[in-house]
Amino acid sequence: MPHSNTRHEVLIAVFQVRRFGDTQGTPGGAPELGVLLWQRALDPQAGTWSLPGGELRHDEDLTTSARRQLAEKVDVREVAHLEQLSVFSDPHRVPGPRTIASTYLGLIPITSDPQLPADTRWHPVSHLPEMSFDHRVMVENAHARLAAKLSYTNIAFGLAPAEFPMSTLRDIYCAALGYEVDTTNLQRVLARRNVLTRTGNTAPSGKAGGRPPALFRFTESQLRVTDEFAALRPPV
Repeated sequence: MPHSNTRHEVLIAVFQVRRFGDTQGTPGGAPELGVLLWQRALDPQAGTWSLPGGELRHDEDLTTSARRQLAEKVDVREVAHLEQLSVFSDPHRVPGPRTIASTYLGLIPITSDPQLPADTRWHPVSHLPEMSFDHRVMVENAHARLAAKLSYTNIAFGLAPAEFPMSTLRDIYCAALGYEVDTTNLQRVLARRNVLTRTGNTAPSGKAGGRPPALFRFTESQLRVTDEFAALRPPV
């Protein structure tokens, strides 16, 4: 029987909004969407960068496997949102036995700072390194799913801190979408959809002083469709 030794792996595109700094490693810079990758030490394709993941065990479902892989491979144990994406089943996608891959989208809040192994690093989605096999396409597909869901769901809760000023939420949307978003319009849209709740707290004033900004939180921390026909679009 062809492909009688077919393997099944689970791979996770974990995103977080981060400040990467400049090419000399100086901290700062505008927030960008980052993806978590680990560098292969052995062939095939040693030195390239892969999504975290591994083989599905016979006694676990896909989501359980995804969480286990993140904990074991890259020591990420707290994921604010995790959802299944696509299946990659090209018979020749990797060398050796046929291997089918189920991919997941994972989100980590901007304030989290997981301690990563030495071979694991955050990379800007806009400047991906040389990647293993079909993993670049997986990252691109996961990013497209995230960007689409930012329009019609409350999925940004997975990238946001517990409470935040609107300027921080705007930075998160801009980083994840890849284009500018107006703070006032964003607040108006999310308020109309009952996505945000005022906490009653305020953040410290900026260097220029002025009125302390109000703090918000996401009303729910579970994925919900807020407007199935909505679409956030880049400025003209």
